[in-house]
Amino acid sequence: MIEYQIQNRVATITLNRPDKKNALNPAMVQALDQAVSDAMENDEIRALVLAARGDVFSAGADLESLQAMQSWTEAEQRHDSQRLANLYQRLYSGPKPVIARVQGHALAGGCGLVSVCDWVFAVPEARFAYTEAAIGFVPAMVSVFLCRKMGEGHARPLLLNAARITAAQALDYGLVYRLVERDALEASVDEFVQQLIQLNSGNSLALTKKLLAQNAGKTLEQAMEQAIDTNVEARQSEPCRQGVAAFLNKESLRW
Repeated sequence: MIEYQIQNRVATITLNRPDKKNALNPAMVQALDQAVSDAMENDEIRALVLAARGDVFSAGADLESLQAMQSWTEAEQRHDSQRLANLYQRLYSGPKPVIARVQGHALAGGCGLVSVCDWVFAVPEARFAYTEAAIGFVPAMVSVFLCRKMGEGHARPLLLNAARITAAQALDYGLVYRLVERDALEASVDEFVQQLIQLNSGNSLALTKKLLAQNAGKTLEQAMEQAIDTNVEARQSEPCRQGVAAFLNKESLRW
């Protein structure tokens, strides 16, 4: 259901159910979570790219699976919901930067996957939507991350309306980072990722992602205390020593 490839210090995790529009069922979510976990813990990997096969990035939850789940017990429902929440949280809070390469529509849970990535590259013809309300469902887990990422003012109209928005509108909302024509999408993402991992310390990126994930909801005093702790940890790290020394010695440093 997914493909996993490591090349040039980058793990590319590809949704591979094009015949089902890459719809997410429990087995696929579990496979994704395991792949993301492995990539986040692999010291040889500096960044993750989330991609998909076919014309659609992901149509969201597999509705046949969702229908079957309606007969599950509450405990089973909670276990499955927790699995998806874990995947979202791992992508959002994990130490490695995550770039989504969106070659087609990203809807419902598929849009949720996009929402928790650090950068989103998309083709202009892609459409985005949290379509859960159209079938009586709720974009529950992703709402937590989307409000943190873009603020409730931007997240609320997206979460409360199942209507699709264009890639250009998603760019205006801040959901998408850059629009790229289809024939240049893969090369553009590859170039961006290599520049990212060569110019930035992996330790710095990990500490920054952790800081951003933990600061939401804290008081100003709590957030500043966390920032101080992170500042001290970064100063004492070996990558910081190397980076400062290289700058002062006018040496070129490739991470």
